[in-house]
Amino acid sequence: MSPGPSAAARVLALLVRRGETVATAESLTAGMIGAALTVPPGASAAFVGGVLSYATELKRRLLGVPADLLEREGAVHPGVAAAMADGVRELTGATYGLAATGVAGPDPQDGKPVGTVHLAVSGPGGRVWHRDVDLGGTRAQIREQTVNEAVDLLRDVLESNSGEHSG
Repeated sequence: MSPGPSAAARVLALLVRRGETVATAESLTAGMIGAALTVPPGASAAFVGGVLSYATELKRRLLGVPADLLEREGAVHPGVAAAMADGVRELTGATYGLAATGVAGPDPQDGKPVGTVHLAVSGPGGRVWHRDVDLGGTRAQIREQTVNEAVDLLRDVLESNSGEHSG
């Protein structure tokens, strides 16, 4: 199940109202987060684009994830998600970078079990917010849940920075 139109629409409305933008860096979701954020009409006012860094080498080459971090921890690590978020933010000039890396399955990766997901948002002033989740279900379900978690994380960051809270 993809995030409800209201979740993505709320994120976009917050960004547009503040004159801010977002870009995505996606691994296991391969563009699904960007697709969810562009469903609402007018998404182009806040969504600038994204990088699909499915291969580990692209995380380093396109997004500037440190090679030593990738060698030491593998691609599924909170520090990698943070570096991806920073990298896409810098690459695109967006106000916020939203990144996801993890293991959708069917097999473990880099010693991490299926369902391990790390999300990060990079924002103004170099501030980074994290969300680490352990998801269950099929490969498709893990990818869909990751999209929901990513949109929710971005919404939480935006609402905490604006004094607004859902509920």
